[in-house]
Amino acid sequence: MPQPVLDIVALRSLTAIADCGGFHRAARSLALSQSAVSQHVRRLEKTLGHPVVEREGRGTRFTPEGRLLVEQARRILAVHDEAVRALLDVDGDTVTIGSTEHAADQFLPRLTAAVQEVRPGCRVRFRIDRSARLVEAVERGSVDVAVYVTEAAATEGTPVGGLPLTWHATPGWAPPAAPAPVPLVAIEDPCAIRRRAIATLAAHGVAASVVGDAGYLAGVLDIARTGQGVALLAAVGPAPDGLAPYDRLPPVTPIPMSALARPGADPATVTAAFDAVRDLLR
Repeated sequence: MPQPVLDIVALRSLTAIADCGGFHRAARSLALSQSAVSQHVRRLEKTLGHPVVEREGRGTRFTPEGRLLVEQARRILAVHDEAVRALLDVDGDTVTIGSTEHAADQFLPRLTAAVQEVRPGCRVRFRIDRSARLVEAVERGSVDVAVYVTEAAATEGTPVGGLPLTWHATPGWAPPAAPAPVPLVAIEDPCAIRRRAIATLAAHGVAASVVGDAGYLAGVLDIARTGQGVALLAAVGPAPDGLAPYDRLPPVTPIPMSALARPGADPATVTAAFDAVRDLLR
């Protein structure tokens, strides 16, 4: 029996849905029609024999199989794109920037502007991944500059500031009455922000229980939007759609962030990128 094959183009559409929060925004980011993105998802579902995305009101929700597929898709696409660059040398003057999902929508535009100011005309590529894998990618040379959560990686890098964190939930959300634990939604372990959330509540004598987790931030937002629990999120930029800051839990101290550049990276590019992150976190 032939081995099933996962289509690279369809996987790219799936990760765009996760990163952008829905089919419409994913289609716009990929310069495709929404129907094309939907067809890509159906193609993956046919290959796997399971639904991966479900409609939920006006939004979408990933199934457990879908959440696992997104996690694997990121790894497949990273290896694929790295192979294309190495074998075909098609990128020309390109800078690859890596970021954790936390506040990536704020980091990446600022990093892009900073890099293109010192290297006009260069193409900027992005890689969103977990901190430890970003550090590995920088050390391999497949990512030029990465910004990540310091304590989530073995390499400290250059300190660039603290990422502010705030509790978020659906508007009007309230936890169950004590002594019931506060229901938390978080990225699955290992995750430094998940640990920070649990440790902060424990230090203030607040019982907590993780009621939902996902391998990526979009999945956490999907669960939090159902009203099942509260999530600790980066407090940089506007609150995610459907969520609002929740101020009835103990405040959380900012989590340290680091930046790392690959050996041999252009010094002016590195300085501009690091300064852009510091300015955002100042």
